[in-house]
Amino acid sequence: MNTYKIAVIPGDGIGREVIDEGLKVLAASSQKHQFKIETTEFPFGGERYLKTGEILSDEEVNTLKNFDAIYLGGIGHPDVKPGILEKGILLKLRFDLDLYINLRPVKLYENVETPIKNKTTKHIDYIVVRENTGGLYTGVGEFQNKGEANEVAIQSMVYSREQVERCLRYAFECTQKRHKDQPWAGLSEEEKSKGYIGKLTLCGKTNVLTYVFDLWDRIFHEVAKDYPNIAPDYVHVDACCIYMIESPERYDVIVTGNMFGDIITDLAAVTQGGMGVAPSGNINPKGVSMFEPVHGTAPAFAGKNVINPIAAIITAQMMLTHLGETQAANDIEVGIKETIKKMKSMLVGEMGYSTNEIGDMVLEYI
Repeated sequence: MNTYKIAVIPGDGIGREVIDEGLKVLAASSQKHQFKIETTEFPFGGERYLKTGEILSDEEVNTLKNFDAIYLGGIGHPDVKPGILEKGILLKLRFDLDLYINLRPVKLYENVETPIKNKTTKHIDYIVVRENTGGLYTGVGEFQNKGEANEVAIQSMVYSREQVERCLRYAFECTQKRHKDQPWAGLSEEEKSKGYIGKLTLCGKTNVLTYVFDLWDRIFHEVAKDYPNIAPDYVHVDACCIYMIESPERYDVIVTGNMFGDIITDLAAVTQGGMGVAPSGNINPKGVSMFEPVHGTAPAFAGKNVINPIAAIITAQMMLTHLGETQAANDIEVGIKETIKKMKSMLVGEMGYSTNEIGDMVLEYI
């Protein structure tokens, strides 16, 4: 019987509530599919910072490396100055654990409303692979003449060949695994005739960011040669946003850099029904990975049993897929789909059920 050690970080605000629902689903699933989940909870977040002044030490990060995965509820506190927790915990985890892939499934479920007219579940079902440790977010930059009339602020987008290539290879592998049993339905007849089973779209800005995205584009086509069954595609980031609204069905898997990925995944989340159904994974393919819903901590709703836990439960499902428990993950997804069909809305206060009741409904199907 496989045993998985999971580090649980409930975090702040609604984190505890949604993580508890995910954990009870994981417990039921592990019992049904005969594997073990061993959890250890850590208090990292705003509450601890306010009480002790502690953020996240190197020793604590090293402790997390001993786990099979990290399950995070959310970090952020209204009484803590912006940037302290984000840089001291979230970015530190991302960089110190080398979580160089941010994986964002974009999937519209039945009975979930999308703001895009005439689009259904068959139109919105793709994955965004975001490079997660390079680019503008590395903090490379400076002020010149700060506070003076001729002040200049510089923020540098820095990427190495190694960073770009490992992200692109992950994206090609992701596309290939996504269609190992059946080719992507969105392929054109011409693409099918060439033997393609899926499509990977590079989202960049080669016409303006002529250094960084020249590097991305060159490596993209170099790596594509190793995946002759994946159709290589390119789109500028501004056009990418247009197509995500006009024709999201054109996307299978999108790969992009850190900044563009941060922006387009939030747009994508809205098209799939909002943050209440948007999961994410921060992946190190050779180390511990971290999984978190993307909705944040929503402190105004904390402790009221009214928040939507679906994103946290989908995130738990993602974690099981990553750990190799695909049958259990598929089982949870069935429960998620059936539960969503009964819900009146994905919005807080309009769901028709409490946080606990939604978790219980998923349990019933498992």
